Order: sequence, then C-alpha cells, then structure tokens
Amino acid sequence: MKDKSSVIFGNPIPKKIVKQAEKAKAGYLKKYGDDSNANYRLATSPIDALDFLGVKNLVFGETAADLGAKPLVVGNIRMGFGHYRISIAMASCARALGYDPYWLDLAGFDATGSKMIREQNDLYSLASRISQKSKLFNHFIWEPLNSEGFRKITYNAKDQKNSELLVPIFSSLPKEIPYIATHVWPAQGAIHAGLTHVVNAIPDNWPMGLHLAEGAIHTVQTPFAYYGYKTLRGFDKKPLKGIPESELKMVGRYVDHELLVNLREDNAARRERALSGAPMRFLMTVGGAGAGYRQFLSMVRHLLPYIKEEKATLLINFGDHKDAFERLKADLALPDIKTYFNDYEGLKALVSSLRENDLTGITAIYNEDIFQAVYSTNLLMPECDILVTKPSELAYYPIPKLFMRHIGGHEVYGAVCSAEAGDGSPECDTEEKADEAIDRFLSDKELFCHICDRIDELQKSGAYHGAYECVRLAAGEE
Repeated sequence: MKDKSSVIFGNPIPKKIVKQAEKAKAGYLKKYGDDSNANYRLATSPIDALDFLGVKNLVFGETAADLGAKPLVVGNIRMGFGHYRISIAMASCARALGYDPYWLDLAGFDATGSKMIREQNDLYSLASRISQKSKLFNHFIWEPLNSEGFRKITYNAKDQKNSELLVPIFSSLPKEIPYIATHVWPAQGAIHAGLTHVVNAIPDNWPMGLHLAEGAIHTVQTPFAYYGYKTLRGFDKKPLKGIPESELKMVGRYVDHELLVNLREDNAARRERALSGAPMRFLMTVGGAGAGYRQFLSMVRHLLPYIKEEKATLLINFGDHKDAFERLKADLALPDIKTYFNDYEGLKALVSSLRENDLTGITAIYNEDIFQAVYSTNLLMPECDILVTKPSELAYYPIPKLFMRHIGGHEVYGAVCSAEAGDGSPECDTEEKADEAIDRFLSDKELFCHICDRIDELQKSGAYHGAYECVRLAAGEE
C-alpha cells in the first residue's frame, strides 16, 4: 500500500501533519481493532426500492459473488442523503448504458474502516444540527470549517491515512472493475486497495482538499470547480502543483437517466400548469441530517394562505425524519394532511395521477427505508414545479429551484452555479428573501417559464449528462 499522506499531487505535506494523520489512524485501530488480515468476501442482496435499476447491494457473505460480464460498482457512504442521491444517479446511468450496477456502502459493514466512517459521520451530523441552533458555533466553527478548513490540502493527509483502514473491504473485488465513488473516502479506499479504474465524483462546486483522491479520475460538474482543482488555488498559503488533466475531467451535472428522458415533456407540463392557473406544485425536502428546520417552518407558514386559496400545493418529503413532521404539524397547527408514510406503492400511484390531475392541500411523505426516503424526491420531481431545497446536491438537478439557506459553507456555490446557469434562484439566506421568492414564483409566470426554457437549453447542451460521462470514464470508454 503506497503512502499518499506525505506527498499529494507532488506537494510535500509537513511532517507534523503526517504524524497527526498516523496517530489518528492508530487511534481507530486501537478503538475498533485491526482487520487488515481479514478475508472479507462480497456477496449480493437485492435493493427492492431500486429494483427497476437492477442495482444490487454488496454485503459480506461466505463466498464472493460472480458480478457478471459488465459490472460497475458505485462506492458510497450515507452522509445525509446527498451521496446516496448521487450514487443512485450513477447506478441509473450505468444501467442505461448497459452495465450491471452494484452498490457498495462502505459505512454498512462490521469492519474497522466502516466503524471509522460511522463515527465521523455521526460527528458531522451532530455538528450540522448544532450549527442551526447556535449562531456562535455556526459563525466561528462550522462555517469556517466547511468553507476553509476542509479546503486545505493538509486536511487530505489525515483522510488519506484513515482511508487505508477501508482496504480489507475490497479484498474480493477485481482490481480492474469499473468503480465510481460518490464520496472521497470510497475513492481513497479503492485506490489504496489497488483498483485501477476509479472515478472520484466530486459532489460540490466549492473546491476543497477534502475531495482529493490521487490516483483516481476526479470529475467535477462545473468550470468553476475545474479551475479550482486544476490549480489547487487556495488549498495552501503558497501556490501548489495542481491536478493533471489525466486525473481531472469536467463532465457536467450528475443526474439520473429517468429524470432526463422525458425532461422536455415535464417542462411543457410545468408551463401549461403555470399559464392555466393550476396550483403551483412546491416540493420541499428534509435532508438526511435533518438540519434547517427553522427556515423550513417559516416557508411552510408563508405558503399556507396560497394553499388555502388553491394557488399552490405543497408536497414535503420528510425522508426518514418523522420527528420533523410531528414538529411541523404541532408548530403550525396544520389542517388535515394527506400522508404517504411507509407507503411507497401509494406514492407511486399518486405520481402516476399527477400528469392528468391537479393536486391541492399539503401532502407529506415519510419512509423508514433509506432508499425509498431518498428516491421519493426523484419520483416527485418530474411532476412538480418548484423544488425547495438547500443548495447541496439537488442544486444540480433539472427542475426550477428555490434555494433555502445553506447548511455548510461549501454549499454556497451550488446556488451560485444554479443561479448563473438560470435553472434556480439565488440563495435565500433569510426568511424574508425566501418569502419574496415564493411570492415572485407565484406571481411572475414569465420568470417561471424562462427557467423552464433554460432547463431545456441546458439539457440540449449536455449540461446534465455528468453521470453518463462518469460511467464511460470508469469503464474506459473515454
């Protein structure tokens, strides 16, 4: 296993930082045990919610599964919903291009590296929620960490060393298998394990040292991100050697095949609803970390009069956060709400009816199953008019968007990207700005139709085809 903490893309890392990285890895080994000699074998199990993609989950088993003639592995972790959502897009486009997709959640095993990931993820989720409750914590710790702390190239040294703990999980995978990672740890782990066809699909528009996995092909969604990684600008106080072209590709946005094949028809239906005076369909999402509740509450409150007048209808995907539904219902004394709780088939039936029928009132969706929780938003997007979301991974999806305030500082440039491209609003970082954006979308049909037009133009240009490109790169087609 080659050390990747001491020198990163030709840039030497201070010995003090390397020692800290080694100490962190040793701490996890002491806490969770050394499984470097374990003989893990990856078998398969179905993912019922994604059966239409043919994607199978990779799990520990007695013997390694035969992955067939054209396999492609999507390596991921659950950190909120974002990395799962991007992973589904990769699996979707792999299937569309004739590959058999496999799902490898590195946090889901009884292995030392998995326990390390779960511990770090728990800390991240906790800090994310605290940041929404404490302005001081958010201002002095969380925002600087997410925007500048994770940006430094030295941060990558520690992650590179910790990701060595993931190597045993890859024991039974063929070294040449096409592999796409939707978080940097699965990318780093795969490289340490000797995989040769690794794509590191970088999720954000804000370049950060956190996302570096030397040895993989780094893909980005935007020109801004490309420049940042090509130069590693701002990753250190002094200029650095950047990522060579052989390991950096700008591919476009990561979007599911199913959301693209009928996109022009979806936009035509949106324009028709807007111009005919049908209730505008707002789709709101509660992320996997459950943060951002206060602004979420304010926006629902502002929408209530419009909903009563049947000028708007609201669909809320609470994901797997039923507690957020209970809080919202209590805080606003909401009237009767149509609910689809652990009713995935019922939700599918609702979606099928929405192209021909109007919808009124408030509809709430909740699923205990993580895949159903994430994919419910995908099911609803084609039939909704405005997606209300923080500017994270959903900032890149082909639907008119209203952006709430970001949670981590790295998300800011997701809204900037969408607003510049013309398929979403600028970030609404206050309740007043969000209310104003709601009013504007409801009153200015020209603005709304213009955004739909821009989405059609972006689709025609290939701007949403990034996931297809990632598949081709991993498979060696490009």
